[in-house]
Amino acid sequence: MGYVQDNLMPKEKILFVAKVHPAVFVPAVMLFITSLIMVGFVLYYESQGTEADTFFSGLFLFFAIGLFLSSVYFAVKASIALLATEFVITNRRVIAKAGFVRRNTLEMLLPKIESVAVDQDILGRLLNFGTVTITGTGGTQESFKAIISPIAMRKKINQIIEHFLQTQKTS
Repeated sequence: MGYVQDNLMPKEKILFVAKVHPAVFVPAVMLFITSLIMVGFVLYYESQGTEADTFFSGLFLFFAIGLFLSSVYFAVKASIALLATEFVITNRRVIAKAGFVRRNTLEMLLPKIESVAVDQDILGRLLNFGTVTITGTGGTQESFKAIISPIAMRKKINQIIEHFLQTQKTS
């Protein structure tokens, strides 16, 4: 948590840490498996000794290599998302950072948060991950994808905001 630790204010405490779900690797794994299946078909038909059309075998191998390279790209992209995303809630604000080379950050004070939206598809519901969108005053809006337990995170943000507002009223 380098970015978050470097940007904490005095007396600011981390109350909740969210992480990216490993499901970000699903597209890479699916492409890799598809490329292996395609190579398997080519090898099977070549080993049968039948006169397989070399043009179609070459075309299948060409697409298999393309799918394999795509799977490597998506695996690297997912690794960066998994390792370079930080999302925390402190006693004063929400701090989020995504990206390694191109960085996307959000630092929003708790009283400035208008809403926290959660978007989950079927796979997200099954594996408990989703996209969390924080909307602040003035229309500021940031989305962070594949966050583990997004509903619990939204609940925690709302609890912390409520507690923060209660302590502000009594002060």
